[in-house]
Amino acid sequence: MAPVGPVAAPPVALTIAGSDSGGGAGLQADLRTFTACGVHGCVAVTAVTVQNSVGVSGFVELPPETVAAQIEAVVTDIGAGAAKTGMLASAAIIDAIAKACDKVGIGRTAPIPFVVDPVSASMHGDPLLHESALDALRTKLFPMATLVTPNTDEVRLLVGVEVTDRASQYAAARALYELGPAWVLVKGGHLRHEPVCVDVLYDGSTFTELPAPRVDTPNTHGGGDTMASAITAALAGGASLPDAVAYGKRYVTKAVQHAYPLGAGVGPVSPFWRISPTPV
Repeated sequence: MAPVGPVAAPPVALTIAGSDSGGGAGLQADLRTFTACGVHGCVAVTAVTVQNSVGVSGFVELPPETVAAQIEAVVTDIGAGAAKTGMLASAAIIDAIAKACDKVGIGRTAPIPFVVDPVSASMHGDPLLHESALDALRTKLFPMATLVTPNTDEVRLLVGVEVTDRASQYAAARALYELGPAWVLVKGGHLRHEPVCVDVLYDGSTFTELPAPRVDTPNTHGGGDTMASAITAALAGGASLPDAVAYGKRYVTKAVQHAYPLGAGVGPVSPFWRISPTPV
């Protein structure tokens, strides 16, 4: 066998998120998206959930200092081209993450772009964030964020705007921008009465609409995590923010188109459209 020559390392992305025992969302969705996008994924685990396709029956938080230590261990040795958050569970964990990210250079004005996906509940409506943590998200992480990616339910919790149409999507984007992120993406996937799924990107002056056909499938578990991860992967590879968001939109649309049933409840969106099966 011929010797293998030097292999260049791929881009690296870090996810700061909770574990999904059912494998549909959380850091499991983040890691498989990173891999499908050609990015090496590192993790800082915030919590371990007990969940399946039907719902979340509980979760256990990791100590805040352990979450922060994971971030510092990864970035000071391996580095990262971009980082994202998912389930953060508590105000104490959010505070620890903010301090650790500031220390290692993750943030909107730092070398490492920071995507904040403000996960507050599962798609079944099960809470994944203590109520006291919402204010910590607003005051500590949003001002550090390169991009925030809330869905319509998260928008209502964060800024009190009920998103029902395009005008209220724009209003929500303005309200979220006032909390300090460089960019806001208000996703329209939950506006199920609309035949086209339109996400709205806002930088404080310009709105950009990203439309895609709505896919008729009940299997959408992990869609938000997957989109945020694809955006993060693109940023890790050096894409501009608008290009990264457009890439994430294309990626998640394909993932929803290839979603599959799993268990008795809601199946996950799929990364397999990017992966060719290899004969054994």
